[in-house]
Amino acid sequence: MIVKEEFLSRLRKIFDLNLYEVKVWTALLSRGTSTAGELSNISDVPRSRTYDILESLEKKGFIIMKLGKPIKFVALKPDEVVERVKKNLMTSAKEKTQRLEKLKGEEVLEELSGLFTKGVKFVEPSDLSGSLRGRQNLYNHLDMMVRSAEKTITIITTAEGLNRKLEVLMPSLIKCKKRGVVVRIAAPIDSNNIKIAREFSKVAEVRKLDKIKARFVVIDSNQLMFMLLDDEKFHPNYDIGVWINTEFFAQALEQLFELAWKEMKPVK
Repeated sequence: MIVKEEFLSRLRKIFDLNLYEVKVWTALLSRGTSTAGELSNISDVPRSRTYDILESLEKKGFIIMKLGKPIKFVALKPDEVVERVKKNLMTSAKEKTQRLEKLKGEEVLEELSGLFTKGVKFVEPSDLSGSLRGRQNLYNHLDMMVRSAEKTITIITTAEGLNRKLEVLMPSLIKCKKRGVVVRIAAPIDSNNIKIAREFSKVAEVRKLDKIKARFVVIDSNQLMFMLLDDEKFHPNYDIGVWINTEFFAQALEQLFELAWKEMKPVK
């Protein structure tokens, strides 16, 4: 059986499988039903690994084991596999979320927090910095920064960036507004994102950004996150951001922003 590497790679990403799993699964799909030995030969997966792979695929809802001698395995319709995988993911996510929620009131989290508090005392503020790769990681860190804000939040983003941030940051920004945090957002505004801009105006002052193209966030004039790449030209997985905890640099950037902010038009 010949399956293109590109196709196998797509399946791995979509269904979160390893290379052996996608090879055995596609081999079984091509046969409908088969033994482990046959699938090993077809998929070019070592026989010693094939039974483990088939057991893993069965647990994940991709195949069914048919009892008998020899033991055979039956492929399911791909659309049925999709539904089963979705349900399994939702169940797993719910269970993990519940376990993490329970941690809030347990000693484990208190001990971890104690370790962090002691450790951070020996760290210079300027050393609290790092780079993050991948847009999901960037947004996770941005959300953490926003949740920690006490006085001000300044967000400068692109037109598409404004759309993405609504879902990611809006819940935390709502809480910030209730705490009295002043939020300002600047982005290019057009017919494609005017509704998003107006939604943000419920929790922030939003102004239209012209000519300048930038992506950065400043929190309380001391924390800064800026993105290094143009979000229109690079895949989200390759997006890169730099986080810095430095009052001097954050205030300098915020002062430059103030000059541009005065010239921007408010969103009505």
